[in-house]
Amino acid sequence: MKRNNGITMVALIITIILILILAGIPIGVGSKVIKQSELENLKTNMMLIKVKGKEYVENANFNLGTTFDKITDENEKNSRIEKAKEKLKGEEVTSSNELDEKMGITESQFQEDKSNLIFYYKLSTQDLENMGISKVESDSKNGFYIIKYDVKNAQIDIYNEKGFENQDKTYYTLNEIENLKI
Repeated sequence: MKRNNGITMVALIITIILILILAGIPIGVGSKVIKQSELENLKTNMMLIKVKGKEYVENANFNLGTTFDKITDENEKNSRIEKAKEKLKGEEVTSSNELDEKMGITESQFQEDKSNLIFYYKLSTQDLENMGISKVESDSKNGFYIIKYDVKNAQIDIYNEKGFENQDKTYYTLNEIENLKI
């Protein structure tokens, strides 16, 4: 009697199924690692921009002067505001329409911010390089970085137009992204 020492069809199917299951585990873990890496990259870029932006808003605040609130002459106030704005980097956003509507900045909020000496500036890749931040893309493909300069209080916030999508919600500000867990 001759015995067949080959692999049966059932054994072959079970082996293939086990290989597919074992291959699927690293793919799932890998996608989580990639997503976490993208989040950390965005967070790092935004923190770099925040550090450099803080320097510019402090210089603008210095040019505004400590007596700004006491000035009654509108020409003098406007002159100081313009001198302060010269210290800010990027291209000034002049309407909330220029901002991505998903970022939640309405026209009324935009105008209120402007009256409180809070200005939005869109940064290009070239602006970032001029700030000393290289190898960070700020364009329509990667999402523009936007700095919200609060000149009066020398504070800033950073936005990214593309944001970071996680669990059916997209996060745009550095504060939101810093608190995000994957």
